[in-house]
Amino acid sequence: MGALLRSSRLPLQALGIAGVIVAIRLVFEVIGLERISLTPLIATIITADVFVLSFLLSGVMADYKESEKLPGELAVSIESIAQDCLLLWRHKEAEPARDCLVYLEELTDSLRGWFCKREHTQILMDKVYGLGDFFHALEPYTQANFIVRLKQEQTSISRMLMRVHTIRETDFVSSGSTMAKLITVLVLGGLLVLKLDPWYESVFVTGVIAWFLSYLIMLIADLDNPFDYDTEGRAGGQEVSLKPLDDLEKRIHHRLLAEAVPVSAEGGGS
Repeated sequence: MGALLRSSRLPLQALGIAGVIVAIRLVFEVIGLERISLTPLIATIITADVFVLSFLLSGVMADYKESEKLPGELAVSIESIAQDCLLLWRHKEAEPARDCLVYLEELTDSLRGWFCKREHTQILMDKVYGLGDFFHALEPYTQANFIVRLKQEQTSISRMLMRVHTIRETDFVSSGSTMAKLITVLVLGGLLVLKLDPWYESVFVTGVIAWFLSYLIMLIADLDNPFDYDTEGRAGGQEVSLKPLDDLEKRIHHRLLAEAVPVSAEGGGS
């Protein structure tokens, strides 16, 4: 039900905007403010607007498809480190491996909080860098190539976090987005004073075009930040799923319990 409400939010908002524009159009019909004649140039302007919006939509969709993979890839990298540490603790009783497992549980919780704007990026990056201290302490317990692999996973985590940060903080082609919004406003303004008869035909055409253009504008803005969660973790629109991180936190928590390793009180509760 929640997913249905999220998916219908933008179309309904666009429908509301279209309804307002149609109402203004009816008022203009009554007082006779139609001044622009319907010519092929009008269709050309609308086509140009749709083309620009389509270009922006294809760009943000590419970023969105990449963003969908990032939470899962982050979970895989963290779990890979956790599995290696669990083996070292189980077979060699390496205390740094046990401590690293507990640290990874806390890191996953912090990562979840970072997506929900409860944690600053620099603080989270410092926690990722902190894994290096555990890897250094593990050197007496395993081979060098084993430690190298752990550091590679650490680097991958840092790289993905910076990618998420960039996507979240950067607008896609901001100048192009501004131009598209201005053109859309001009098109909708032109529809209000366009000479179309009969009146019901003008209302239908104006309403459909207004709904379509408004929906495209809002969809682009929504997809441009696929990590726009509030502090409670609720998605405002078409945000990517953080379920891989939730599942990872639970798995690490349960493995710590199974190995009789002390765990944090809040672990596994997300």
